[in-house]
Amino acid sequence: MAKKAAKTAQAATGQTKDGGAQPRLMLMDGHSLAYRAFYALPAENFNTTTGQPTNAIYGFASMLANTLRDEAPTHFAVAFDVSRKTWRSAEFSEYKANRSKSPDEFKGQVELIGELLDAMKVRRYAIDGYEADDVIATLATAAEAEGFQVSIVTGDRDTFQLVSDNVTVLYPTKGVSELTRYTPEKVAEKYGLTPAQYPDFAALRGDPSDNLPGIPGVGEKTATKWITQFGSLAELAERVDEVKGKAGDNLRSHLESVLLNRRLTELVRDVPLPDGPGGLTRVAYDRDALAVILDALEFRHQNFRERLFAADPGAAAEEEEPASAAGIELDGTVVEADALAPWLERHGTATLGVATVDVWKQGSGSVSEIALATGAGPAVWFDPAELTEGDERAFAAWLADADRQKVMHDAKALMRVFADHGWSVAGVWMDTALAAYLDKPGRRSFALDALSVEYLGRELGPTAESDGQLALGVDEQAEAEALMVKARTVLDLGVAFEVRLDQVGAADLLRDLELPTSKVLARMERAGIAADREWLQGLEQQFADAVQHAVGEAHASVGHEFNLGSPKQLQEVLFGELGLPKTKKTKTGYTTDADALAWLATQTEHELPVLMLRYREQQKLRTTVEGLIKTIAPDGRIHTTFNQTVAATGRLSSTDPNLQNIPVRTDEGRAIRRGFRVGEGFESLMTADYSQIELRVMAHLSEDAGLIEAFTSGEDLHTTVAAQVFGVGKDAVDAEMRRKIKAMSYGLAYGLSAFGLSQQLGITPDEARGLMDTYFERFGGVRDYLRRTVEEARATGYTHTIMGRRRYLPDLTSDQRQRREMAERMALNAPIQGTAADIVKVAMLKVDAALRDAQLRSRMLLQVHDEIVVEIAPGEREQVEKLVRAEMASAVALRAPLDVSVGVGQDWESAAH
Repeated sequence: MAKKAAKTAQAATGQTKDGGAQPRLMLMDGHSLAYRAFYALPAENFNTTTGQPTNAIYGFASMLANTLRDEAPTHFAVAFDVSRKTWRSAEFSEYKANRSKSPDEFKGQVELIGELLDAMKVRRYAIDGYEADDVIATLATAAEAEGFQVSIVTGDRDTFQLVSDNVTVLYPTKGVSELTRYTPEKVAEKYGLTPAQYPDFAALRGDPSDNLPGIPGVGEKTATKWITQFGSLAELAERVDEVKGKAGDNLRSHLESVLLNRRLTELVRDVPLPDGPGGLTRVAYDRDALAVILDALEFRHQNFRERLFAADPGAAAEEEEPASAAGIELDGTVVEADALAPWLERHGTATLGVATVDVWKQGSGSVSEIALATGAGPAVWFDPAELTEGDERAFAAWLADADRQKVMHDAKALMRVFADHGWSVAGVWMDTALAAYLDKPGRRSFALDALSVEYLGRELGPTAESDGQLALGVDEQAEAEALMVKARTVLDLGVAFEVRLDQVGAADLLRDLELPTSKVLARMERAGIAADREWLQGLEQQFADAVQHAVGEAHASVGHEFNLGSPKQLQEVLFGELGLPKTKKTKTGYTTDADALAWLATQTEHELPVLMLRYREQQKLRTTVEGLIKTIAPDGRIHTTFNQTVAATGRLSSTDPNLQNIPVRTDEGRAIRRGFRVGEGFESLMTADYSQIELRVMAHLSEDAGLIEAFTSGEDLHTTVAAQVFGVGKDAVDAEMRRKIKAMSYGLAYGLSAFGLSQQLGITPDEARGLMDTYFERFGGVRDYLRRTVEEARATGYTHTIMGRRRYLPDLTSDQRQRREMAERMALNAPIQGTAADIVKVAMLKVDAALRDAQLRSRMLLQVHDEIVVEIAPGEREQVEKLVRAEMASAVALRAPLDVSVGVGQDWESAAH
């Protein structure tokens, strides 16, 4: 990559008249481009785990990498604005006065961009009293006089006046990803004027963004016509009486402001600067400092980092290191016949890193390549399909030996695919994906290459991609070397995480809970659950018919056809044709989401909002069932993938398919669950879950005597609590009282605010707040616990479960009220939800161990919404139910004892309880 970038730079550099290389200067307007990047990338998708927004930085740096590559400058500088107080604001106090305050998410990002540029050894300017454009104009003018080719990257069109045969402006036309090259010809094509005439044109047109007034009734076409006719604004002003009509009258009455515009639009070309273009020669990056900054910003995408580092001028003379090096010394071996067993004999007692290239199939998988690496240097690569019988036997024995320590990345996936080869896995000492999750549960990516950069400070290299697939076009030796590097990286990460997890108190959580859970989940994934294809296909058709019926009704309700899936067309119908009350305004119009449609249904008698809700519900159900059918494997079973590293609270989720998408309490959801059946050779399905686990955890953590007593009384919890809150006898508690208290109790466990409770119950926020106050009068321990939890989290930066699982919440100290309140709700929720998630995992481990110890054929298949689904072998129902109840009830000792509900049936729905 480095040599390629250097060649590009040489090819792009022109020649001077005497045959020497012509220098190329690139200038960037830092503020202008950072602001464009901020709005081009959604802020909510670019935040570090500490809460620092990074969208402007990422967009700026990405564009910087691309322009350095494409323009290949020999000299480079970036200019920034200092403040809005410049010579222009001194001459015209209203200059840019209409601009709103920069968003809070943007603040601080320009400073971090400066740090990024400093690490890249880029000269940056910020001159008091002048704008960045003035600095750029000064440098560009001087550079052109000294024989430079100049390119200016900016989002300010005032720089078009600088364009010449030797000066080009690169203007963003789509976010910061697409730049249009403005040459004299392009300016003429766009405006019908020369670059020198552009300031005259801009003065006549005015500029709302700078608060420079235009002339009433005079637009761009008229401004161009006048400049073309008179040659310049100065000449137009001299002969202003020649302009006829109302436009001429308006010009004469606004001539003074136009001339002021002209003075303000003219860029200064003699700003006093400490050095000229010759002092802006590009030099080598401080690569270590740059890596530290990128790590702190959590910019770990391999391609992004490669593009940025490839533009390092200091790398031009360096030879590319082989992909297998990556900063690692390896004694790599590509296995030949009967060579693996001796290698394992020599090195198998050491802790080994394991890496594979996985080829997944629906419901099963196969491994095409495997690499093992020691920390001392020896490593080995082999293709299992080419192993001799002796080598395969030796590898299988090593893999199944609990005394042979192994480090893997996403061990669950490897266990599942190894099992398809008939190999069992034991002795996994560290799973680097799970370790990274426990260290920073809020991170978005657990890719191996990203973790290597963050924790080891090294990149895997261009031939090893993050998912383990190797780049095409490299020979087998290079592939083998890359995979061995990956195995060594996995091992080194394991060592790094051992230290890190001790520091954050998560070592026991990994060893005693997450690693054993991953092994159980791998078996559950391989087992899958039987599916009735015909039943599901019938449901799909039923939901498809319901969708078409809803479409027909919606069309009839407005008298014509329209695309119900198009937000734009729906907006036009709802708010244009029908004139319904406006909802919340968004960038694309008035929102038509589910909450908005539900609100419209209460505000108007028109049936369309209700029909749209019905259409979307049926469409979602159809899509859900369609997805289930597609994932039925050849064995007639659905093999979902359970995710341990998605939810920051520790809860499991599932994908391919997502079983949590299936509604639990609706008739349609129950019908879908009937499509999950007991498999051949088994007797029934059993479901088991905890009754009110979140509330029992809240009672335990708060130590509230009243709430604990309500659980231990043996009576209906919500009725008992309602009687205390409303001050009535239990017999006097009606259904509405019970509903409110149930919503209140669960709302507190989920961090619900008074406003959220009011929305849920259909009452005013004041009523909801009053209900909460009354609740807390009776259950003061709960109030004190919730308050204490937020205060402690604000002091430490995180919450924790009873097992030590942390949830980091940096926004608890945010200056932004909305983000701070969101973090407070998470702080209330995380210990309760996280503890409940930990309890379910403990229960799974205990049930699995008990089934295996009893040598039963019955097995766990699913874990969804805190519910465990077990497939019961013939004759084992009574024993399994007793076992499941006992093991789940004893998972953790709580002050409000755990209560287990169990059901049995031929399908998932009939097994409900």
